[in-house]
Amino acid sequence: MSIAALIESRAPEWAQLAADVAWLRSRAGRRIDAERAAAFARRYRAACSDLALAAALRFPPATREHLQQLVADAHTQLYRIESFSLLGWLRSLLVEVPRRVVTDPCFWIALALFWSVFLGALAAAATRPGFAAAVAGEGTLAKMEEMYAEKPGSGPSAEGRSIMAGFYVFNNAGIGLRCFAGGILCGIGSLVVLAFNALFLGAIFGHMLVAPQAANFTEFVTAHGPFELTAVVLSAAAGLRLGWSILDTRGRARMDALRQAAPEALEVVGLATVLFFLAAFIEGFVSPARLPYAVKAGVAIVTTVLLGGYFLVPALLPGRPHDAA
Repeated sequence: MSIAALIESRAPEWAQLAADVAWLRSRAGRRIDAERAAAFARRYRAACSDLALAAALRFPPATREHLQQLVADAHTQLYRIESFSLLGWLRSLLVEVPRRVVTDPCFWIALALFWSVFLGALAAAATRPGFAAAVAGEGTLAKMEEMYAEKPGSGPSAEGRSIMAGFYVFNNAGIGLRCFAGGILCGIGSLVVLAFNALFLGAIFGHMLVAPQAANFTEFVTAHGPFELTAVVLSAAAGLRLGWSILDTRGRARMDALRQAAPEALEVVGLATVLFFLAAFIEGFVSPARLPYAVKAGVAIVTTVLLGGYFLVPALLPGRPHDAA
């Protein structure tokens, strides 16, 4: 086939690709028909091959320039489709992620493990002398008692609270990162880190609730507790999901299964990070403030209700269930 005949045979496809590019530009920010988008992607790949052929066979300069511009325009539209969308991000954050979390057995396993160990350690520390010291150490308990010797509100200034908020972000994010990173050990690492933190926190809580500083301690931890503890559980659940994908590959290669599970696990980690930041803000500015305890308890109640609604309402909405098992 001559070059002229080849160009003539391919020209209708190039024209259709140019029409697709114009159509995609007109649909910016709106829903795109999946079938036409798939046809556009096919024509784009064919045009890339045609461009390589044009260079090899030395098509006329005008034809090569036209193809280069067409491929460049198509490339821009293709990756615009896959780029950040505010509406898509909001839908993912407010609907898809919470729905995925509550339908994932890994979340319920992490939730059950954390609260069973935490409450068990709390009860043991409150009723059995020496248990908290065996878990956390006498030095740690002494520091906790010293830290809460004074009523919240008599501590640092606003500038100091800002510094402490930054410290809480760093500390909490470190806990969440360890919970998530442990998932690479087939999920066992996440469960071990989660159980250790639940044991340590439960022992501290149990000891402080029967210590002379119990009122000060309770007043400080109440407001930020719901966000912080939920974020720890979510981080571990994401790590467990990552680790489980290595064990249950569903017939795929292990790396392929891991790559497929990673984006969803990272979305859950992103949600945990948001909760850690919110918890750190409350811990830095509300928990140590000179506010009535009723206000801090109200913050805890409101955040608990918000978390419950965030996770439960999307799960009740009609939609395709996420197959996480």
